[in-house]
Amino acid sequence: MNYPVWEIPYLGGASLIALIATAHVVLAHLAVGGSLFLVLMERKATRDRDPRILAYLRQHARLFFFITLVPGALSGVGIWFSIGLVSPWATSSLIHIFVWAWATEWALFLLEIVAALIYYYGWDRLSQPIHLRVGWIYFVAAWGSLAVVNGILTFMLTPGDWLRTRSMRDAFFNPGMLPSLFLRTLVCLALAGLFGLVTASRLRPPDLRRVMVKASARWLLPSFLLLPVGAVWLLARIPEGARRIALGGAPVVLILLFASVVTSMVLFLFAWLGPYRDPASLTTVYALLFVALGFFATATTEWAREAVRKPYLLYGYMYSNGFLEEEDLKFREGGILDKARFVLPTGADPVARGREVFRLVCEPCHTIHGYNGVAPLVRGWSADYTEGQLRHLNTLKGFMPPFIGSEVERRSLALWLAALNSGSPGGGGTGTNP
Repeated sequence: MNYPVWEIPYLGGASLIALIATAHVVLAHLAVGGSLFLVLMERKATRDRDPRILAYLRQHARLFFFITLVPGALSGVGIWFSIGLVSPWATSSLIHIFVWAWATEWALFLLEIVAALIYYYGWDRLSQPIHLRVGWIYFVAAWGSLAVVNGILTFMLTPGDWLRTRSMRDAFFNPGMLPSLFLRTLVCLALAGLFGLVTASRLRPPDLRRVMVKASARWLLPSFLLLPVGAVWLLARIPEGARRIALGGAPVVLILLFASVVTSMVLFLFAWLGPYRDPASLTTVYALLFVALGFFATATTEWAREAVRKPYLLYGYMYSNGFLEEEDLKFREGGILDKARFVLPTGADPVARGREVFRLVCEPCHTIHGYNGVAPLVRGWSADYTEGQLRHLNTLKGFMPPFIGSEVERRSLALWLAALNSGSPGGGGTGTNP
């Protein structure tokens, strides 16, 4: 209620966050798994006294660091920029709840970047033992950063005792923290193996290529064997309402989860039959297809994780539109427009008032025309029918919060929604500011 609304026509703010965050998640997980890949492969090359593997790792590291440090860091900044504009209420809450956790994560991230640069530029400049130690520091800092962010992300779905104690310790060590960290670590290993397949597929001579292809494919095996265990563990720890959505309460979420499972099974099956059992058969195109499948499985899982949290941003505390659950009664009695600091003047026009109610209550998740647009959803609805839907919104659609606002504001929103497809000026059919 203290912030202006950032409108993104057709795409929507939530979709923009999802696109940036999905790319960042994949790159961040690759950075963690890839750092361990570099360290363990370097140790193997040193132990076997194989300069060819060391030369390969140096070339592998060049592409790896470019991808993870540049787009990875930029997408991280993009997440903060977009969530601060689209969901300032939730962003502020997470900063205040986890202020020391964020400070720890930023320190670990700085250490990760410094160690990565020293590791890369330390080839042939540092002794082998010191170079390996720097590599281990890089991995530990990267995994530590992942662990801290994981605790914050899982809090959003499984806040646990924090709802009662308001303790940062209870918030961070929430019920979903450990199973999610277990799953994310497995994803890190799998992505590192997939990236290794791409760089190893171009190696010469053939005997070195076979060795590194098989070594990279082996990184997929722990994920294939243990991901189902982690998924069941996490599913058992999430709230009952979220579990119902995941298991069929919302068909789209079930489809996303099914697509993730099937893609992962196909990926691991072909990785076993191809690169692991017959390393010579791997081509670069084949390896890139593996990477695409891995990215798709990771992305669909992340989208499903976000979706099962509905109707909340912070489960049991803050709704997806940024209103606190405990404030519901206050806004039902007094309305939201009089308390909001950033609204356009509406005068006595109820339709214009409904547009402002939509901007405050609905626009954090919906567009007018476009992704998750409301205009197609209400086509053919009368104002009375629309108001009836709004009156029982969270009952009819369990993944949506109840309508926040007074009866007058609910009626105004119903009039505006009913006018969307009528072509009237008050309908605001362009999807932009009036």
